[in-house]
Amino acid sequence: MIITNIGELVGIVPEGVLRKQGAEMAETGVIKDAWLAVEDGRITGFGQMADQVGHDGGRIVIPGSDRESIDAQGGMVMPAFCDSHTHIVYAGSRDGEFLDKINGLSYEEIAARGGGILNSADLLHETSEDELYRQAMERVREMMAKGTGAIEIKSGYGLNPADELKMLRVIRRIRETVPALVKSTFLGAHAVGRGYTHESYVQAVIDMMPQAAELADFVDVFCDEGFFTVDDTDRILTVGAACGLRPKIHANELAVSGGVQVGVKHNALSVDHLERTTDAEINALRGTETIPTMLPGSSFFLGIPFGRAKEFINAGLGIALASDYNPGSSPSGDIRFVMALACIRMRLTPTQALNAVTLNSAYAMGVSNITGSITPGKRADLILTHPGWTLTKIPYTYQTPFIRQVFLNGQVVK
Repeated sequence: MIITNIGELVGIVPEGVLRKQGAEMAETGVIKDAWLAVEDGRITGFGQMADQVGHDGGRIVIPGSDRESIDAQGGMVMPAFCDSHTHIVYAGSRDGEFLDKINGLSYEEIAARGGGILNSADLLHETSEDELYRQAMERVREMMAKGTGAIEIKSGYGLNPADELKMLRVIRRIRETVPALVKSTFLGAHAVGRGYTHESYVQAVIDMMPQAAELADFVDVFCDEGFFTVDDTDRILTVGAACGLRPKIHANELAVSGGVQVGVKHNALSVDHLERTTDAEINALRGTETIPTMLPGSSFFLGIPFGRAKEFINAGLGIALASDYNPGSSPSGDIRFVMALACIRMRLTPTQALNAVTLNSAYAMGVSNITGSITPGKRADLILTHPGWTLTKIPYTYQTPFIRQVFLNGQVVK
Protein backbone atom coordinates (compact mmCIF):
# COMPACT_ATOMS: atom_id res chain seq x y z
CA MET A 1 0.00 0.00 0.00
CA ILE A 2 0.94 3.63 -0.19
CA ILE A 3 -0.39 6.42 2.01
CA THR A 4 -0.55 9.80 0.28
CA ASN A 5 -1.40 13.37 1.29
CA ILE A 6 -0.04 12.93 4.83
CA GLY A 7 -0.21 16.26 6.68
CA GLU A 8 2.79 15.37 8.85
CA LEU A 9 4.88 12.22 8.88
CA VAL A 10 6.49 12.17 12.35
CA GLY A 11 8.84 9.84 14.20
CA ILE A 12 11.37 9.51 11.38
CA VAL A 13 14.61 8.00 12.66
CA PRO A 14 17.75 7.14 10.63
CA GLU A 15 18.68 3.49 10.19
CA GLY A 16 20.85 2.11 12.97
CA VAL A 17 19.57 4.43 15.73
CA LEU A 18 18.22 2.13 18.44
CA ARG A 19 17.38 4.66 21.20
CA LYS A 20 17.49 8.35 21.96
CA GLN A 21 19.25 9.85 24.96
CA GLY A 22 19.60 13.29 26.52
CA ALA A 23 19.11 16.14 24.06
CA GLU A 24 18.30 13.65 21.28
CA MET A 25 14.96 13.02 22.96
CA ALA A 26 13.78 16.49 21.94
CA GLU A 27 14.32 15.66 18.26
CA THR A 28 12.33 13.68 15.74
CA GLY A 29 12.27 13.70 11.97
CA VAL A 30 9.18 15.31 10.39
CA ILE A 31 8.09 15.61 6.76
CA LYS A 32 5.08 17.75 5.89
CA ASP A 33 2.78 16.92 2.96
CA ALA A 34 4.24 13.43 2.70
CA TRP A 35 3.71 9.93 1.36
CA LEU A 36 4.80 6.56 2.75
CA ALA A 37 5.06 3.20 0.99
CA VAL A 38 4.69 -0.29 2.50
CA GLU A 39 5.46 -3.68 0.99
CA ASP A 40 5.34 -7.11 2.66
CA GLY A 41 4.60 -5.48 6.01
CA ARG A 42 7.70 -3.25 5.90
CA ILE A 43 8.24 0.46 5.32
CA THR A 44 9.94 0.76 1.94
CA GLY A 45 10.07 4.49 1.35
CA PHE A 46 8.67 7.92 2.12
CA GLY A 47 9.06 11.50 0.96
CA GLN A 48 7.26 14.70 0.07
CA MET A 49 4.26 14.67 -2.23
CA ALA A 50 5.86 17.46 -4.25
CA ASP A 51 8.67 15.08 -5.21
CA GLN A 52 6.16 12.41 -6.29
CA VAL A 53 8.84 9.71 -6.28
CA GLY A 54 10.76 7.68 -3.78
CA HIS A 55 13.16 4.76 -3.78
CA ASP A 56 12.00 1.27 -2.95
CA GLY A 57 14.71 -1.39 -3.17
CA GLY A 58 16.32 0.36 -6.11
CA ARG A 59 13.16 0.95 -8.15
CA ILE A 60 11.11 4.10 -8.42
CA VAL A 61 7.75 4.23 -6.68
CA ILE A 62 5.20 6.76 -7.86
CA PRO A 63 2.56 7.17 -5.16
CA GLY A 64 -0.65 5.41 -6.09
CA SER A 65 0.70 3.99 -9.33
CA ASP A 66 0.81 0.24 -8.71
CA ARG A 67 -0.52 -0.55 -5.26
CA GLU A 68 -3.40 0.14 -2.90
CA SER A 69 -3.53 3.87 -2.21
CA ILE A 70 -4.85 5.42 1.00
CA ASP A 71 -5.50 9.16 0.98
CA ALA A 72 -4.57 10.51 4.43
CA GLN A 73 -6.48 13.74 3.62
CA GLY A 74 -4.03 15.74 5.71
CA GLY A 75 -4.00 13.32 8.64
CA MET A 76 -0.78 12.64 10.53
CA VAL A 77 1.13 9.34 10.30
CA MET A 78 3.29 8.29 13.26
CA PRO A 79 4.84 5.07 14.58
CA ALA A 80 2.52 2.80 16.54
CA PHE A 81 3.06 2.90 20.29
CA CYS A 82 5.32 0.36 22.00
CA ASP A 83 4.43 -0.81 25.51
CA SER A 84 7.44 -2.41 27.19
CA HIS A 85 5.87 -3.18 30.60
CA THR A 86 2.48 -4.87 31.01
CA HIS A 87 0.81 -7.55 33.15
CA ILE A 88 -2.23 -8.15 30.93
CA VAL A 89 -2.51 -11.91 31.46
CA TYR A 90 -4.63 -11.94 34.59
CA ALA A 91 -8.00 -13.27 35.67
CA GLY A 92 -11.04 -11.30 36.74
CA SER A 93 -10.72 -7.94 38.44
CA ARG A 94 -9.51 -6.32 41.65
CA ASP A 95 -12.11 -3.59 41.73
CA GLY A 96 -12.76 -4.34 45.42
CA GLU A 97 -9.27 -3.09 46.15
CA PHE A 98 -10.16 0.10 44.31
CA LEU A 99 -12.57 0.82 47.14
CA ASP A 100 -9.79 0.05 49.65
CA LYS A 101 -7.61 2.64 47.93
CA ILE A 102 -10.43 5.20 48.01
CA ASN A 103 -10.76 4.49 51.74
CA GLY A 104 -7.10 5.29 52.29
CA LEU A 105 -5.23 1.98 52.25
CA SER A 106 -1.84 2.03 50.54
CA TYR A 107 -0.54 -0.50 48.04
CA GLU A 108 1.70 -1.96 50.76
CA GLU A 109 -1.17 -2.19 53.28
CA ILE A 110 -3.39 -4.02 50.81
CA ALA A 111 -0.56 -6.47 50.07
CA ALA A 112 0.13 -6.99 53.80
CA ARG A 113 -3.53 -8.02 54.27
CA GLY A 114 -3.10 -10.79 51.69
CA GLY A 115 -4.51 -8.77 48.83
CA GLY A 116 -2.85 -7.33 45.79
CA ILE A 117 -0.75 -9.73 43.74
CA LEU A 118 -1.80 -12.71 45.88
CA ASN A 119 -5.46 -12.05 45.09
CA SER A 120 -4.64 -12.14 41.39
CA ALA A 121 -2.72 -15.39 41.91
CA ASP A 122 -5.72 -16.99 43.62
CA LEU A 123 -8.05 -15.97 40.78
CA LEU A 124 -5.61 -17.11 38.11
CA HIS A 125 -5.19 -20.51 39.77
CA GLU A 126 -8.94 -21.13 39.45
CA THR A 127 -9.09 -19.97 35.81
CA SER A 128 -8.56 -22.32 32.87
CA GLU A 129 -5.86 -21.63 30.34
CA ASP A 130 -8.42 -21.06 27.58
CA GLU A 131 -10.39 -18.60 29.69
CA LEU A 132 -7.21 -16.78 30.70
CA TYR A 133 -6.30 -16.44 27.04
CA ARG A 134 -9.79 -15.17 26.19
CA GLN A 135 -9.67 -12.48 28.87
CA ALA A 136 -6.14 -11.41 27.94
CA MET A 137 -7.05 -11.17 24.26
CA GLU A 138 -9.78 -8.65 25.08
CA ARG A 139 -7.09 -6.42 26.55
CA VAL A 140 -4.71 -6.99 23.64
CA ARG A 141 -7.40 -6.06 21.11
CA GLU A 142 -8.20 -2.93 23.12
CA MET A 143 -4.53 -1.93 23.15
CA MET A 144 -4.08 -2.51 19.42
CA ALA A 145 -7.19 -0.45 18.63
CA LYS A 146 -5.68 2.39 20.66
CA GLY A 147 -2.50 2.28 18.60
CA THR A 148 -0.12 -0.10 20.38
CA GLY A 149 1.90 -2.29 18.06
CA ALA A 150 4.49 -3.94 20.34
CA ILE A 151 3.72 -5.34 23.80
CA GLU A 152 5.87 -6.94 26.50
CA ILE A 153 3.77 -9.22 28.74
CA LYS A 154 4.92 -10.56 32.10
CA SER A 155 3.97 -13.62 34.09
CA GLY A 156 3.91 -13.16 37.86
CA TYR A 157 0.33 -13.92 38.90
CA GLY A 158 0.97 -17.66 39.05
CA LEU A 159 3.47 -17.76 41.93
CA ASN A 160 3.91 -21.52 41.66
CA PRO A 161 5.52 -23.57 38.89
CA ALA A 162 2.34 -24.85 37.22
CA ASP A 163 0.57 -21.48 37.11
CA GLU A 164 3.62 -19.47 36.06
CA LEU A 165 4.11 -21.83 33.12
CA LYS A 166 0.39 -21.59 32.35
CA MET A 167 0.77 -17.82 32.05
CA LEU A 168 3.83 -18.12 29.82
CA ARG A 169 1.95 -20.51 27.52
CA VAL A 170 -0.89 -18.00 27.25
CA ILE A 171 1.59 -15.26 26.33
CA ARG A 172 3.08 -17.53 23.64
CA ARG A 173 -0.43 -18.17 22.28
CA ILE A 174 -1.11 -14.42 22.13
CA ARG A 175 2.17 -13.90 20.26
CA GLU A 176 1.12 -16.52 17.72
CA THR A 177 -2.35 -14.99 17.28
CA VAL A 178 -2.02 -11.24 16.87
CA PRO A 179 -0.25 -8.93 14.38
CA ALA A 180 1.27 -6.96 17.26
CA LEU A 181 4.86 -7.83 18.16
CA VAL A 182 4.77 -9.60 21.56
CA LYS A 183 7.64 -10.28 23.98
CA SER A 184 7.40 -12.50 27.06
CA THR A 185 8.93 -12.01 30.52
CA PHE A 186 9.18 -14.53 33.37
CA LEU A 187 8.30 -12.64 36.56
CA GLY A 188 8.07 -15.54 38.97
CA ALA A 189 9.61 -13.24 41.60
CA HIS A 190 6.62 -10.90 41.72
CA ALA A 191 5.63 -11.81 45.29
CA VAL A 192 6.15 -14.80 47.59
CA GLY A 193 3.61 -17.47 46.64
CA ARG A 194 1.18 -18.82 49.18
CA GLY A 195 2.53 -21.78 51.17
CA TYR A 196 6.17 -20.79 50.75
CA THR A 197 8.65 -19.13 53.06
CA HIS A 198 10.57 -16.28 51.49
CA GLU A 199 13.71 -18.37 51.03
CA SER A 200 11.89 -21.44 49.76
CA TYR A 201 10.08 -19.31 47.17
CA VAL A 202 13.30 -17.71 45.92
CA GLN A 203 14.64 -21.23 45.43
CA ALA A 204 11.40 -22.26 43.69
CA VAL A 205 11.80 -19.38 41.21
CA ILE A 206 15.37 -20.48 40.54
CA ASP A 207 14.19 -24.05 40.01
CA MET A 208 11.51 -22.87 37.55
CA MET A 209 14.02 -21.01 35.40
CA PRO A 210 15.00 -23.73 32.87
CA GLN A 211 11.36 -24.42 31.96
CA ALA A 212 10.48 -20.74 31.93
CA ALA A 213 13.40 -20.03 29.62
CA GLU A 214 11.84 -22.27 26.97
CA LEU A 215 8.87 -19.85 26.78
CA ALA A 216 10.16 -16.42 27.83
CA ASP A 217 12.48 -13.78 26.39
CA PHE A 218 13.37 -12.02 29.66
CA VAL A 219 13.50 -12.55 33.43
CA ASP A 220 12.21 -9.95 35.90
CA VAL A 221 12.27 -9.48 39.69
CA PHE A 222 10.22 -7.13 41.89
CA CYS A 223 13.25 -5.79 43.76
CA ASP A 224 11.57 -3.47 46.22
CA GLU A 225 10.66 -2.94 49.85
CA GLY A 226 8.52 -5.80 51.15
CA PHE A 227 9.12 -8.01 48.12
CA PHE A 228 12.59 -9.22 46.99
CA THR A 229 15.99 -8.00 48.19
CA VAL A 230 19.05 -7.09 46.19
CA ASP A 231 20.63 -10.41 47.21
CA ASP A 232 17.53 -12.34 46.10
CA THR A 233 17.58 -10.47 42.81
CA ASP A 234 21.28 -11.12 42.27
CA ARG A 235 20.78 -14.86 42.72
CA ILE A 236 17.74 -15.04 40.44
CA LEU A 237 19.30 -12.98 37.65
CA THR A 238 22.50 -15.02 37.74
CA VAL A 239 20.53 -18.20 37.09
CA GLY A 240 18.37 -16.43 34.51
CA ALA A 241 21.44 -15.36 32.56
CA ALA A 242 22.77 -18.92 32.61
CA CYS A 243 19.45 -19.98 31.04
CA GLY A 244 19.68 -17.28 28.34
CA LEU A 245 17.22 -14.76 29.81
CA ARG A 246 18.22 -11.08 29.90
CA PRO A 247 16.95 -9.12 32.94
CA LYS A 248 14.23 -6.47 33.15
CA ILE A 249 13.83 -5.17 36.71
CA HIS A 250 10.98 -3.74 38.81
CA ALA A 251 12.76 -1.24 41.10
CA ASN A 252 12.22 1.82 43.26
CA GLU A 253 8.43 1.91 43.14
CA LEU A 254 7.95 1.75 46.90
CA ALA A 255 11.41 2.72 48.16
CA VAL A 256 14.97 3.35 46.98
CA SER A 257 15.71 -0.35 46.81
CA GLY A 258 19.06 -0.86 45.10
CA GLY A 259 17.25 -2.52 42.22
CA VAL A 260 18.66 -0.13 39.65
CA GLN A 261 22.23 -0.91 40.68
CA VAL A 262 21.76 -4.69 40.68
CA GLY A 263 20.02 -4.39 37.32
CA VAL A 264 22.97 -2.50 35.85
CA LYS A 265 25.35 -5.07 37.35
CA HIS A 266 23.54 -7.76 35.36
CA ASN A 267 23.27 -5.65 32.17
CA ALA A 268 19.49 -5.44 32.44
CA LEU A 269 17.78 -4.25 29.28
CA SER A 270 15.58 -1.96 31.39
CA VAL A 271 14.97 -0.94 34.98
CA ASP A 272 11.31 -0.08 35.46
CA HIS A 273 9.09 2.02 37.74
CA LEU A 274 11.65 4.43 39.31
CA GLU A 275 9.05 6.51 41.12
CA ARG A 276 11.56 7.00 43.94
CA THR A 277 15.14 7.65 42.86
CA THR A 278 18.21 9.63 43.88
CA ASP A 279 21.18 10.95 41.94
CA ALA A 280 22.89 7.63 42.68
CA GLU A 281 20.48 5.86 40.29
CA ILE A 282 21.12 8.42 37.56
CA ASN A 283 24.87 7.98 37.99
CA ALA A 284 24.57 4.19 37.95
CA LEU A 285 22.77 4.29 34.59
CA ARG A 286 25.21 6.59 32.79
CA GLY A 287 27.18 4.88 30.04
CA THR A 288 25.23 1.61 30.25
CA GLU A 289 22.99 -0.29 27.86
CA THR A 290 20.19 -0.26 30.46
CA ILE A 291 17.30 2.09 29.78
CA PRO A 292 15.25 3.58 32.64
CA THR A 293 11.54 3.00 32.11
CA MET A 294 8.92 5.02 33.95
CA LEU A 295 5.26 4.10 34.43
CA PRO A 296 3.19 7.25 34.98
CA GLY A 297 -0.09 5.34 34.91
CA SER A 298 0.93 3.64 38.15
CA SER A 299 1.89 6.98 39.73
CA PHE A 300 -1.49 8.41 38.70
CA PHE A 301 -3.56 5.47 39.98
CA LEU A 302 -1.70 4.95 43.26
CA GLY A 303 -1.11 8.61 44.04
CA ILE A 304 2.64 8.12 44.39
CA PRO A 305 5.44 10.31 42.97
CA PHE A 306 6.00 10.53 39.25
CA GLY A 307 9.46 9.58 38.03
CA ARG A 308 12.11 12.28 37.62
CA ALA A 309 12.04 11.97 33.84
CA LYS A 310 13.23 15.50 33.10
CA GLU A 311 16.21 15.17 35.43
CA PHE A 312 17.20 11.84 33.86
CA ILE A 313 17.07 13.42 30.40
CA ASN A 314 18.99 16.50 31.51
CA ALA A 315 21.67 14.13 32.84
CA GLY A 316 22.09 12.71 29.33
CA LEU A 317 19.95 9.58 29.74
CA GLY A 318 17.12 8.37 27.57
CA ILE A 319 13.91 7.17 29.13
CA ALA A 320 11.14 4.86 28.02
CA LEU A 321 7.52 5.11 29.11
CA ALA A 322 5.09 2.20 29.39
CA SER A 323 1.59 1.55 30.72
CA ASP A 324 2.15 -1.04 33.50
CA TYR A 325 -1.32 -2.32 32.52
CA ASN A 326 -2.36 -4.53 35.45
CA PRO A 327 -5.41 -5.04 37.69
CA GLY A 328 -4.02 -3.51 40.87
CA SER A 329 -1.99 -0.39 40.20
CA SER A 330 -2.54 0.69 36.58
CA PRO A 331 -5.69 -0.77 35.02
CA SER A 332 -5.22 0.86 31.60
CA GLY A 333 -3.18 0.16 28.49
CA ASP A 334 -3.87 3.52 26.85
CA ILE A 335 -0.44 4.80 25.82
CA ARG A 336 -1.94 8.07 24.59
CA PHE A 337 -2.90 8.73 28.26
CA VAL A 338 0.66 7.80 29.28
CA MET A 339 1.88 10.50 26.88
CA ALA A 340 -0.55 12.99 28.41
CA LEU A 341 0.65 12.21 31.94
CA ALA A 342 4.26 12.54 30.77
CA CYS A 343 3.57 16.01 29.39
CA ILE A 344 1.24 17.27 32.14
CA ARG A 345 2.80 15.75 35.26
CA MET A 346 6.40 14.99 34.23
CA ARG A 347 6.83 18.10 32.04
CA LEU A 348 8.12 16.31 28.97
CA THR A 349 7.53 17.89 25.59
CA PRO A 350 5.26 16.00 23.16
CA THR A 351 8.35 15.06 21.12
CA GLN A 352 10.16 13.70 24.18
CA ALA A 353 7.03 11.75 25.12
CA LEU A 354 6.71 10.38 21.57
CA ASN A 355 10.31 9.10 21.61
CA ALA A 356 9.70 7.56 25.04
CA VAL A 357 6.62 5.58 23.94
CA THR A 358 7.94 4.53 20.51
CA LEU A 359 11.66 4.07 19.82
CA ASN A 360 12.84 3.98 23.44
CA SER A 361 10.07 1.68 24.60
CA ALA A 362 10.88 -0.59 21.66
CA TYR A 363 14.51 -0.55 22.86
CA ALA A 364 13.31 -1.53 26.35
CA MET A 365 11.88 -4.73 24.90
CA GLY A 366 14.75 -5.43 22.52
CA VAL A 367 12.91 -4.68 19.27
CA SER A 368 13.96 -1.13 18.30
CA ASN A 369 15.83 -2.58 15.32
CA ILE A 370 12.51 -3.68 13.79
CA THR A 371 9.82 -1.29 15.08
CA GLY A 372 9.30 1.96 16.99
CA SER A 373 10.04 4.54 14.28
CA ILE A 374 9.51 5.55 10.68
CA THR A 375 12.61 3.93 9.22
CA PRO A 376 13.05 2.06 5.93
CA GLY A 377 13.00 -1.70 6.49
CA LYS A 378 11.16 -1.59 9.82
CA ARG A 379 7.74 -3.10 10.37
CA ALA A 380 4.89 -0.94 9.13
CA ASP A 381 3.45 -0.40 12.61
CA LEU A 382 1.65 2.88 12.04
CA ILE A 383 -1.09 5.17 13.33
CA LEU A 384 -2.99 7.28 10.77
CA THR A 385 -4.90 10.11 12.44
CA HIS A 386 -7.98 11.97 11.34
CA PRO A 387 -7.24 15.20 9.43
CA GLY A 388 -5.98 18.18 11.38
CA TRP A 389 -4.09 16.39 14.15
CA THR A 390 -0.61 17.35 15.28
CA LEU A 391 1.76 15.68 17.72
CA THR A 392 1.04 18.32 20.36
CA LYS A 393 -2.73 17.85 20.13
CA ILE A 394 -2.52 14.14 20.97
CA PRO A 395 -1.52 14.58 24.66
CA TYR A 396 -3.26 17.97 24.90
CA THR A 397 -6.81 16.90 23.98
CA TYR A 398 -6.14 13.49 25.48
CA GLN A 399 -9.70 12.12 25.36
CA THR A 400 -10.78 13.26 21.89
CA PRO A 401 -10.67 10.35 19.38
CA PHE A 402 -7.78 10.88 16.98
CA ILE A 403 -7.11 7.52 15.29
CA ARG A 404 -8.48 6.88 11.82
CA GLN A 405 -6.61 3.62 11.18
CA VAL A 406 -3.97 1.45 12.86
CA PHE A 407 -1.64 -0.71 10.76
CA LEU A 408 0.41 -3.47 12.40
CA ASN A 409 2.95 -5.25 10.24
CA GLY A 410 1.15 -3.59 7.34
CA GLN A 411 -2.25 -5.04 8.30
CA VAL A 412 -5.22 -2.85 9.14
CA VAL A 413 -6.37 -3.65 12.71
CA LYS A 414 -8.72 -0.67 13.19
